[in-house]
Amino acid sequence: MSVDFDELSLVDLSRHFGRRKVLSHISFSCRAGEIVGLLGPNGAGKSTLLSIVSTLVSPSEGEVRYGGQTARTIGAGLRRRLGLLAHDLHLYPELTARENLTFFGGLYGLDNLPSRVDRAVALAGLTDRADDFVSAFSRGMRQRLALERVLLHEPRLLLLDEPFTGLDDASGRALIGRLRALKATGCIVLIATHDLDLAEDVLDRAVVLQAGKLVALQDGPGTLRERYRVRIHG
Repeated sequence: MSVDFDELSLVDLSRHFGRRKVLSHISFSCRAGEIVGLLGPNGAGKSTLLSIVSTLVSPSEGEVRYGGQTARTIGAGLRRRLGLLAHDLHLYPELTARENLTFFGGLYGLDNLPSRVDRAVALAGLTDRADDFVSAFSRGMRQRLALERVLLHEPRLLLLDEPFTGLDDASGRALIGRLRALKATGCIVLIATHDLDLAEDVLDRAVVLQAGKLVALQDGPGTLRERYRVRIHG
């Protein structure tokens, strides 16, 4: 069944592990063509939130709605519309860049897979290294390849956990350009990041988690980093 949606909504979302409450009553929405930053110190619950939205972890309370429906009502077809780039890049070092993309594309049963892979390699800036083993790649090269891996199936919702890690300035700017292109296609992008200087160039807005709760980020003068510092450190 074909699945599509133009809004992601978190409704009174909570998650606890035993007596430890990682997320507490989180509510916000993102719409198609919007890039939203998920900010907060380490341990604030950002990765857990992304895991819930990606259907890898179930909420303890509340729900996630994809265009008004939950993952339960949509079913398995939902995951074909999601792309998640986590801390673990999920690349096979003993395979080449091209072989990695071909393998993951095959899992989705994508048509025109060779041309999709060629385009993905080019977008990652790895055309000259397409047939080299990933074990020889730098962290930045792996990061770029992993991003194209999660975009092969053209997800509606892209979830990124610290995507700027290991990228030099040029690669960081290239990633910003890639995200802007995705925004233009109507992709919903949710980014958990500490790199506020780069993120400010691409985010439409940001939400902040602190100790598992959503806190307001003030509008007004100052950079994103300055306003975030005031919010978190007072």
